[in-house]
Amino acid sequence: MILEMKVPSPGESIKEVEIATWLVKDGDYVEKDQAIAEVDSDKATLELPAEMSGIITLKAEEGDAVAVGAVVCLIDTDGVKPAGDAPAASPEASGPKAEAPKAEVKAEAPKAPTQAPAATNYASGTPSPAARKILDEKNIAPATVSGTGKGGRITKDDAVNAVPSMGTPTGGNRGSERTKLSMLRRKVAERLVAAKNETAMLTTFNEVNMTPINLIRNEYKDAFKAKHGGLGLGYMSFFTKAVTRALELYPDVNSMMDGDYKIAYDFADISIAVSGPKGLMVPVVRNAENLTFRGIEAEIKRLALRARDGQITVDDMTGGTFTITNGGVFGSMLSTPIINPPQSGILGMHNIIERPIAVNGKVEIHPMMYVALSYDHRIIDGRESVGFLVAVKEALENPVELLMNGDAKRALEL
Repeated sequence: MILEMKVPSPGESIKEVEIATWLVKDGDYVEKDQAIAEVDSDKATLELPAEMSGIITLKAEEGDAVAVGAVVCLIDTDGVKPAGDAPAASPEASGPKAEAPKAEVKAEAPKAPTQAPAATNYASGTPSPAARKILDEKNIAPATVSGTGKGGRITKDDAVNAVPSMGTPTGGNRGSERTKLSMLRRKVAERLVAAKNETAMLTTFNEVNMTPINLIRNEYKDAFKAKHGGLGLGYMSFFTKAVTRALELYPDVNSMMDGDYKIAYDFADISIAVSGPKGLMVPVVRNAENLTFRGIEAEIKRLALRARDGQITVDDMTGGTFTITNGGVFGSMLSTPIINPPQSGILGMHNIIERPIAVNGKVEIHPMMYVALSYDHRIIDGRESVGFLVAVKEALENPVELLMNGDAKRALEL
């Protein structure tokens, strides 16, 4: 029996995915539930498991965009599992591979005859309308592009593959590589540009004395780790608690624009920006306002591990009312984070550096961190944005009283 494997729906809003990598070859024998491909959506990379055991026939190439519900491969469930390590259908599998170089030769063959008359033909070096538009966008002069079209005409493909001049070489390696962006990276780029173009984004800054948090971590981190199964007491739980407190004080920061309306939320779903193997991902800690320090640390660790291992799901990254991003782990001292639409605010954490500050009229050296709040000025006024960031600062500099109800051991469940 021939089984048609179709692309499952990763989520309601996703209509198309891209074949990132085939994990098997055409003609291989696959076992039921074996991962046969990785597919990129605009939100996550997911594995595609085999629905039945049998010999597989691939119907899509790596990099192909396929609609949800489209057939991407066939599985012959009557196929016999090969003995040993030899592929079940090696003759068929090797056939297309042997023919691939021929296809390349055929594609390149027309280039030779078109080069000769290019100098005298009236069409030589003339771009098509589509090619001219692309060259103009790239700021490339048509005279620097060799046309492969009829009579030396510059085609759309020529314009797409054209590379701007990098100047006169003076020696050394000057190689380059052109690779297609993953669907996830393209979607991230689209959303970042949209955030810049469609919001009235503004950033306000402040600095935080991290000494009080460091004292708590130094005193309790070992006991916290021992009590909670190896869970570390990091900075993210303190920042998340400080953010949820500030969102209660300044609810406009926890709201979103919807046309002519404002949507306000009475819960805090905090998106945590993490760097995964496929790029930036923003999983969500649900109802963070109800979680303890232990609960926040456990949830962030779970989501970070899933992102690192490529197991993050669309549902893990859906929603979120406010985002926290930590460029400090990469050494960033100061930045202006970009809003994660349709949210209205994002808090940027940065690295911790010891600096001299004035304390009660004296100069002291303390571990300091710059924090930044980018916000949508259409819905959040200056008073709310500055007040929110000051509330975060106050909570981080007085965590026992403002975040732990005066009892650090009880707040840490020790």
